[in-house]
Amino acid sequence: MIDVHSHLDLYPDGLALARKVNVRNEFTLVVTTSPRAYQATSRVFGELRNIHVALGLHPEVLEAKFVELEQLVSGIKGARFVGEVGLDGTPKLRKSFELQQRAFQAVLTECRLQGGRIISIHSRGAAQQVIAALAAAGDVGVPLLHWFSGGVAELRMASRLGCWFSVGPAMLTSEKGRSLLAQMPMNRVLPETDGPFTEQNGVTLRPWDAWRVCTVLSEVWGMSLDEVEHQLRSNLTKLLQLG
Repeated sequence: MIDVHSHLDLYPDGLALARKVNVRNEFTLVVTTSPRAYQATSRVFGELRNIHVALGLHPEVLEAKFVELEQLVSGIKGARFVGEVGLDGTPKLRKSFELQQRAFQAVLTECRLQGGRIISIHSRGAAQQVIAALAAAGDVGVPLLHWFSGGVAELRMASRLGCWFSVGPAMLTSEKGRSLLAQMPMNRVLPETDGPFTEQNGVTLRPWDAWRVCTVLSEVWGMSLDEVEHQLRSNLTKLLQLG
């Protein structure tokens, strides 16, 4: 099982859960909200070989933690994975949007200078601006758009830029989510949970629950479950080769 976007460090029982995840999942990417969180999480999960930690600075906390931007940029050289980074254009974060754009641009520039990184990107309410920034930045590596919720035209533009997409059970409960999935290149789709901030039937999703997307993917792609699982594992192999 695979989860390419989890906040595993933010579960109440994070370390105990991580040990279980390390056994049940073949690959879990833990995105972090700040460079300090990345350092702490990397220490705690360091010996769990199937869990990988990404260096991030989440747009929701960017204004409060802007002083960590320099640490974020300088840390990209030693990080294989970057995330969660990006832009959030929802009304509650409007006042920090200019700071978000400065930070995101700095991240993309450094990723390009370092030869590219796998980047898990937040784009809620700002899909157009995220895609424009990626187009202007050049070859930054592999942009992995987490829980994409823009329009179809924006999705097609992102696809042309070579973006990947991570989709989770919570996203695919909506008609819009399924409609977007149908437009995504199936060889660039991977499962995620975004746990512990997502749930189904009142129960918080855990990293192995990302695999629940296989049922929906089977319906949308017109493939058997075995074929879907093979496709997702093949996608992960390709992603890791690219990054």
